[in-house]
Amino acid sequence: MVAIGVVSFQWFFWGYSLAFSETGNAYIGNLKYFALKDVLAEPSIGSTRIPAIVFCIYQCMFAAITPAIAIGAIAERGRLGPLLVFVFVWSTLVYDPIACWTWNSNGWSFVLGGLDFAGGTPVHISSGTAALAISIFLGKRRGYGTARLAYKPQNTTYVVLGTVFLWFGWFGFNGGSALSANLRAAQACIVTNLAASVGGLTWMLWDYRLERKWSAVGFCSGAIAGLVAITPASGFVGSPAAVAFGFLGATACNFATQLKFICGYDDTLDIFASHAVGGVVGNILTAFFAQASVAGFDGITVIPGGWFDHHYIQLGYQLADSVTGLSYSFVMTTIILWVMHYIPGLSLRSNEETEILGVDDAEMGEFAYDYVGLEQEIGHAVDSGVEVGQTGGNLEPDHHKHVGSSISTHSNNEKTVAEPVASQSS
Repeated sequence: MVAIGVVSFQWFFWGYSLAFSETGNAYIGNLKYFALKDVLAEPSIGSTRIPAIVFCIYQCMFAAITPAIAIGAIAERGRLGPLLVFVFVWSTLVYDPIACWTWNSNGWSFVLGGLDFAGGTPVHISSGTAALAISIFLGKRRGYGTARLAYKPQNTTYVVLGTVFLWFGWFGFNGGSALSANLRAAQACIVTNLAASVGGLTWMLWDYRLERKWSAVGFCSGAIAGLVAITPASGFVGSPAAVAFGFLGATACNFATQLKFICGYDDTLDIFASHAVGGVVGNILTAFFAQASVAGFDGITVIPGGWFDHHYIQLGYQLADSVTGLSYSFVMTTIILWVMHYIPGLSLRSNEETEILGVDDAEMGEFAYDYVGLEQEIGHAVDSGVEVGQTGGNLEPDHHKHVGSSISTHSNNEKTVAEPVASQSS
């Protein structure tokens, strides 16, 4: 949510202008639309059929979700205050240039002939690679690789619910990128749904071969991988191709989750494996399966197509775009992190005490679950120095200590409170 807030301001301030001003160069725009000056009813750079202000807010959601994906890499060891600065700077120096060269009519990849319908490189490759850079820079979590830090998904219901929201929202990203209610938009939704479905089944079956369990989390992971893979191709490929995108995307991302063990980095949420690898796979497959006939479903778009249309150089275009986006995001993210590290107060890495206490408590003073005790899995009892019942603002009271109460255990193993415990406000 904070990423959406920061990027929404950045997009208003100069992000939209840097990405989509018509007078920019091949790498980044200028400040023609600074503070959304004159962004109103004139035809947008994306399509003459919709006004610029509509195109602006639509693209703002792409801009906001991208750093939100990347910063998942700070989980359990990052500082939230400096994160606000990082999101603003990263959006300006990484996302906006990549969006410009991919979707702006002056961008080098756009002019070259690269095909990216809904964000394979600007959204997924850039965010996934940034997450890798963040993971490497911040280092491993305290206790990573030990039995005491062998975490599993703490709420499978939320994993499923989140996947449902993403799956539905992806119709807006992919189908909406047609920028009109037409046959091409409908086709984009069809292939999006099919790739997600095949991806979910594929990942679940790959996991079944090891665990002999039908994993809901595995299905959700595969569905996301399929959605990521089909994103750059969704407006260019037919329905049969979506099966290949779902299967190959989920397979590649599933095996890519092992890279963190092979290379020794701590990518908490497997963002690089799911988004960067999935984005690269999707970009490459677009070169094979893109069809001029499908792109022309909107009655306007004309492309030479991919290998299905005997346009073999398209693979080179897609590789150039993918490698450039991956390299640029990794290098620039690392530079941003190093510069912030040497500015007092802006280092993203939390200290050991914060890791032990938990970022939720140390940084926000709020808990996802009100009555979960603070005894840590890693074997440390936490004393936050707050008396029972003491609250401030939205701070929750300590629920793991009961001052002035004693517990007696009866023969029936039922526990009763012998003396009243301090009252707790919720």
